Amino acid sequence: MKEEFLNLLRSTKRENIEELIDFIEKTDFFDAPASTRFHGSREHGLVEHSLKVYEILKEKVKNSCIEIKTPEDSIIIIALLHDICKANYYKIDYRNAKNALGVWEKVPYYTIDDTIPYGHGEKSVMMITEYIKLTPEEKYAIRWHMGYTEPKELYTTIGLAYEKYPVALLTHEADLEATYFFDT
Repeated sequence: MKEEFLNLLRSTKRENIEELIDFIEKTDFFDAPASTRFHGSREHGLVEHSLKVYEILKEKVKNSCIEIKTPEDSIIIIALLHDICKANYYKIDYRNAKNALGVWEKVPYYTIDDTIPYGHGEKSVMMITEYIKLTPEEKYAIRWHMGYTEPKELYTTIGLAYEKYPVALLTHEADLEATYFFDT
């Protein structure tokens, strides 16, 4: 999975993509879970989820009921990096739980250690733009990929973003589908 992910990023041929890749490789991105208990709450869950979002988003753009002119390199950037904010975000901790024999033992679980409390989508945009330039469409798609799980006070803003950049809505849908249809 790591090689597929890196090959896709390199295929974008973005200026400074190697610097971004170097940063990613220095994090726990390829080992991290996608969440603590919802989707991909296992080792390598984040990279699995990101690749599945790419696969789904690519098909959604191709088969959209309206013409979406988002280039392939943008689809790759959006899908693979939408959750980069989760790199170095989860930590393993231990709690007591009964095993199959009813005996208490310490078991590992993922917990959150947010050292950069800057939100979710906006944090991913911030982290990416420290290395490569993003188009406005890419910024909007990554920023609003959480859709209507954002606070209700932002619903009007989210709707406006989706009207302006339909790929942002498709990104949200791809993220949901990867989460609920594939548990990645």
